[in-house]
Amino acid sequence: MHSLKSEIAQNRPFASQAEEAILNLMRTADCLQRAFQHATRRWGITATQYNVLRILRGAHPEGLTCSAIGDRMITAVPDITRLLARLKALRLIRQHRDRNDRRIVWTRISDAGLALLAEMDEVIASLPAELLDQIPERDLGELIRLVELARAKCGGPAAKPNCDGAASCEGDPAQKGEETGNTRAK
Repeated sequence: MHSLKSEIAQNRPFASQAEEAILNLMRTADCLQRAFQHATRRWGITATQYNVLRILRGAHPEGLTCSAIGDRMITAVPDITRLLARLKALRLIRQHRDRNDRRIVWTRISDAGLALLAEMDEVIASLPAELLDQIPERDLGELIRLVELARAKCGGPAAKPNCDGAASCEGDPAQKGEETGNTRAK
């Protein structure tokens, strides 16, 4: 097992155990994120886009507003509007304006998005076990408890998503309240 000090070629001691713990968590989060990025790449989407699609599948068929998607993200994304625009361009989501409040844009996963997730499910579902198979099952609960305890003083997400809707809806049929995009671009 490699220590963080050797991985980052640091000769001096850390300022404290708390600093070493935080840097270890950050390094581990980056490593796990890169593994998920690599896994989702073969389907032409990012791990963040995959996360949005999973969130929308969970809210299917009702869909969610931009801010509700942002609140459910694993990693804070400052500009949800652009992220959704990219998914819409791939025809993995559909958007339409709320009939009662035109400022609100509802986002739903498309049939193509559902099909893509179904195709990805087996591979992505096996990834956590593959990445953490060196940790005995009895220790995983303790790991969860400790990282949740470490996150306790962080409050909420670091940045609220930008959900003005202007960038993703301006000049398209969704502005008129029509649903858009229901097939995946090949």
